[in-house]
Amino acid sequence: MSNRIEKTYEAAKETYAELFGVDTEAAITAALGVAISLHCWQADDVAGFEVKPEGLSGGGIMATGNYPGRARNGDEVRQDMAKAMELIPGKSRANVHACYCETGGKFVERDKLTAEHFQGWIDWAKELGIGLDFNPTAFAHPLAEDGFTLSHADDKVRNFWIRHFIVCRKIAQAMAEAQGGPCFMNHWIPDGAKDIPADRFGPRARLADSYDQIFSDTTGVDREKCVDFVESKLFGIGSEEYVVGSGEFLSNYALSRDIGLCMDMGHYHPTETIHGKISSHLQFHKQLLLHVSRPIRWDSDHIAIFNDDLKNVFLEVQRGNVWNRVKIALDFFDASVNRVGAYVIGTRAARKGILYALLDPTAQLQQYEAEGKNAQRLALMEEAKSLPFAAVWDMLCLKADVPVGPAWISEMEAYEADVLSARQ
Repeated sequence: MSNRIEKTYEAAKETYAELFGVDTEAAITAALGVAISLHCWQADDVAGFEVKPEGLSGGGIMATGNYPGRARNGDEVRQDMAKAMELIPGKSRANVHACYCETGGKFVERDKLTAEHFQGWIDWAKELGIGLDFNPTAFAHPLAEDGFTLSHADDKVRNFWIRHFIVCRKIAQAMAEAQGGPCFMNHWIPDGAKDIPADRFGPRARLADSYDQIFSDTTGVDREKCVDFVESKLFGIGSEEYVVGSGEFLSNYALSRDIGLCMDMGHYHPTETIHGKISSHLQFHKQLLLHVSRPIRWDSDHIAIFNDDLKNVFLEVQRGNVWNRVKIALDFFDASVNRVGAYVIGTRAARKGILYALLDPTAQLQQYEAEGKNAQRLALMEEAKSLPFAAVWDMLCLKADVPVGPAWISEMEAYEADVLSARQ
């Protein structure tokens, strides 16, 4: 098979070079080097490992389906993630939520968590040679039941969540120190109201104050090690009318406090896409975290696929030459399919999107635009869509020593038969 792939690739390589002046070898190398952070919560349907979990509620976190083989503990989640990484080309990271702590069978409240409760993750990541990222968990907890956490009117509740977020930043710093590089930490809260609130100002003032306390230099957290991002949302289950951490609020907050901004592909209006926002935000924000997902009519967190929305996000990054200013993570969870398969489908789709963008004839397109040759610009954009991209993708997989084309499916099936089936 490798001879066929190499032969087809050589023809594609010549086509890209002759027609558009694109160096496919450079594109492959660059695409393999862009890190994608895989989210641990796909493996176990966002259940987590806390002792006596209260069940998922308060914030729209919901995985639907009951496909057999769900991971039941940290070792199984890590085993599934490692298997998925074997089938995915390019540089990977692992993204961990605070509720995936391992406390030795003892109850530890969220504001008392420490790095020792994530030592299993730290050791595993070091063994695999990958980086870790981190998230506070502001859902599935009794103090999140009424839909408010960091913006809560009750100071006792709000202070509990402030303490949780602060200890999480310290855990992220410890992860960074262990791995010798930054840990990217994303802050998302479910706060909002199901119906029309009488006061939209109060919760937002409290949220700004909470974040100010969390990000204060007095906490002793090094921002070069724990690199913070805040994530907005349009609506959620139980917060359909009003979300405290809206896009406008958190964009302004992040910009005014020198905090990173996270944009999730599913956290906007169902007819709204994020690619057009990248060039606006990066005029002012230093960096963005992009959550790759696929909404279907709402923020449904479907498995990412190689569709136009995904392509357009990475095309914007390429055309702005801002690869060094964006971080890429996945955020989807589907309990109705083989979960390892979900990882592989979604991450390979993201990697395809990155490669597709790096093969874009950006220089020629922008030259046409500068010269006012807009028909030529549009024509070249259309012609680029039918170039032999698949041959370059196959070569990328071959160079990365992962299965080419659908060959990975049989490995997924073998893993299901040998490992996942025993979990029922």
